[in-house]
Amino acid sequence: MFISNNWKDFEIIDASNGEKLERWGDIILIRPDPQVVWEVDEDKRSPLWKSAHARYIRSSSGGGEWQFLKSHEKRLPKEWKVCYNGSGNDLTYKIKAMGFKHTGLFPEQATNWDWFSGLIKNSKRKDTKVLNLFAYTGGATIAAAAAGASVCHVDAAKGMVEWAKENAATSGLAKHPIRYIVDDVLKFVAREVRRGNKYDGIIMDPPSYGRGPNGEVWKIENELFPLVKLCMNVLSDNPLFFLINSYTTGLSSAVTENILKLTLQAKYGGTIAVDEVGLPITNGGLLLPCGNSGRWQFA
Repeated sequence: MFISNNWKDFEIIDASNGEKLERWGDIILIRPDPQVVWEVDEDKRSPLWKSAHARYIRSSSGGGEWQFLKSHEKRLPKEWKVCYNGSGNDLTYKIKAMGFKHTGLFPEQATNWDWFSGLIKNSKRKDTKVLNLFAYTGGATIAAAAAGASVCHVDAAKGMVEWAKENAATSGLAKHPIRYIVDDVLKFVAREVRRGNKYDGIIMDPPSYGRGPNGEVWKIENELFPLVKLCMNVLSDNPLFFLINSYTTGLSSAVTENILKLTLQAKYGGTIAVDEVGLPITNGGLLLPCGNSGRWQFA
C-alpha cells in the first residue's frame, strides 16, 4: 500500500461504524466513509469523538449536511488552512466544509506528491513540464510546482481552478509558471496534440462520472483508456512519470496496471507500481484504504 504518513496537520484519529474522526489542523471533523465496515468497542474508541466541531450526516434522499456538535464551543470556521511538508516543501491548502462531505483536499494523495516531487527534483532536465488533469483544487499542482516543475492545471469547474490559484498563492507560488485552464479534459488534450505541446509528466485523477463545462459526459469505464492513449501524444520523447488515480470501487488496480502496460510501458519501457493508497489510523494502528494509484516512471 502507498501510505501517506508524513502529515502533521492532518490525522485520522479513529474510525468506526462507517465514520472516520479526522483532525484538520486544530479542527476535528466526523465524516462518513464506506470503507469503515468495522466497529470499535466503546471503551476503546477515542474520547475525541465527543470533541468534534462538526459531523457530516447523509440524507436518506441523497446528499446530506454538516451538523455542528454542541459538545464543542467553537463553531466550524468558514475556511481554514493546513500545511504539508513531507516532500521537503511547505505546501499550504485552504480547507472548508463543502457539500457531499468534501473539504477540498484528499490527504491520502500526499504519498504521490512525495513520489513525483522526488522524480522532479532529481531530474537533470532544465524545465520539467507537468500536465495535471482533473486537477481539482490543485493538491498535486502545488506539490509539482514546489518541486520545480512548470505545471498546466486543467479542470472543468471554474470554482475549483480559482481555489487552486489561492492554494498556489498561500504556498508562495503565485508567480510560479502554472497555467490554469477551465475546460473539458478530453477536448483540451486533443487541442494540445494539434498544437504540438509536450509534457514530461502527467497526473490524472479522473472521477467515476462527471460532466464537462458544456455538458460533456465522462464515464471512467468508457473514457479512461482512450484518454491515456490520447495523452501519449503529448508526452515528451523521454517522459519522467505518469500517474493515474482511481476512486472507482469497481475499477481494480489490475485494470490500471493493464492500461499502463499497454500504453506507457509498451512504448517507453520503464517500471510500473500499482497499489492501494491509504492513511494510517492513530487509534488502533489500522490503515484506511482510499482508492488506488498506478505509477509509471522512466527507468
